[in-house]
Amino acid sequence: MTITDALSRIAQIQATLVQLDNLTGTGSTAGTGSASSAGSAASATDFAAALSSAVGTTGAGGVAAATGAADAGSLLGGGTVTGADVVADAKKYLGVPYVFGGTTSSGLDCSGLVQRVYKDLGIDVPRLVSGQAKLGTEVPSLAQAKPGDLIVTGGGEHILIYAGDHKVIHAPREGKNVSLVEAYMDDSEIDTIRRVVPQTASTASTASAYSAASFLASASGGTSSLLGSGGIASSLLGSGGIGSSLLGSGGTGAGGVSSDQAAMLRALFSSMLSGGSV
Repeated sequence: MTITDALSRIAQIQATLVQLDNLTGTGSTAGTGSASSAGSAASATDFAAALSSAVGTTGAGGVAAATGAADAGSLLGGGTVTGADVVADAKKYLGVPYVFGGTTSSGLDCSGLVQRVYKDLGIDVPRLVSGQAKLGTEVPSLAQAKPGDLIVTGGGEHILIYAGDHKVIHAPREGKNVSLVEAYMDDSEIDTIRRVVPQTASTASTASAYSAASFLASASGGTSSLLGSGGIASSLLGSGGIGSSLLGSGGTGAGGVSSDQAAMLRALFSSMLSGGSV
């Protein structure tokens, strides 16, 4: 189960917590029960946010903060495609003749090459340089460019793929072929450099594929202790850590839950970890 699945399940748990409070009438009066329900929903949201933060995501579909991008959520490919993949695929088209408007191995123009490469890797990008120049996040300078980054020059008229080692791959102009050459431009000639995919799978796909079980087991010292008296469940359902935010100080009333509710929540987490439905 991926972290996306886990966060989806947590959303289900949030709703279940509210239902539990409504069913048990937490608090001494109906009024306090309603207040407790609202508090439980808010606390459950706090827990989801805390887990999301702990595993380095920006939301259910977020990319790990470890990408180092200013806005990691705008990187494409979900971490399954890396800059190295982009360069490797672009190299397949070396020698293909430049054809204005071309988007196939029979002929490519500069933006056609970019679109073709990303399409090969399962990512749809705009057809024209004007759209491609808005993808991903901006890289401040050529010195900071990484393999797979897109370099836009000529006032937005030309686009190249940075291949690393101060080299670029591009479809130059009529009469030329797709080629790998030294990066001939400097920063003053560059309109923008765009980072469209992360550099390595470990910075994005590992996080997006990080299972809730492995994360929680890691944090608690193993799944065997997770739901026992010494694991995360202990602090979750007790008076400290995330538990104090999620379930109050224990017991009933004042935002807390009953022992039956605590047992049910343990069962919910056990189901989540084993991949079952909530």
